[in-house]
Amino acid sequence: MIYLQLFLSYLKIGFFGFGGGYAMLSLIQNEIVEQRGWLTATQFADIVAVSQITPGPIAINSATYIGYTIAGFAGSVIATFAVCLPSLTLMLLLTRFFLRHRENRFVQSVVKAVGPVVVGMIASAALLLMFPRSGNNENFTDVWSWILFAACLYGSFRKVNPILMIILSAAVGVVLYAIVPMCC
Repeated sequence: MIYLQLFLSYLKIGFFGFGGGYAMLSLIQNEIVEQRGWLTATQFADIVAVSQITPGPIAINSATYIGYTIAGFAGSVIATFAVCLPSLTLMLLLTRFFLRHRENRFVQSVVKAVGPVVVGMIASAALLLMFPRSGNNENFTDVWSWILFAACLYGSFRKVNPILMIILSAAVGVVLYAIVPMCC
């Protein structure tokens, strides 16, 4: 029964998760943490972090990891397949239509309208990770997280190399969350 629930949950996420992985995170969190209660907000945040550092799309990585956490190897295969199935199906059906009508002004308007929706969904995912809606107010952010966020935001405005920011953020994170707590 868990396999069917996992399949249907990720099929729903796959059908309604427009805009890529980051935009899907709010849908995944709502379905997996809020609706089903399969994971806590902290577990979900950890899975998102691991999904970001592993190669591949974050939505597929998180589906694989969450599926494995919930139902083992078969769960990871089912969740990954279910989240990919709607995109594959829709792409096969819509590619031919889009190629024929890509110059149509109505088609171009729809494509332009999707952009702000994607930005909103990504912002929603970020806010849900920072301010979870779960009853126990479990949160993974602290003052250091906000300081690192502000530093990275400042660095992005100053056009600092993103790879350098990732490396520096990782180093600061290791110092703050691994070394300092062991010393104190």
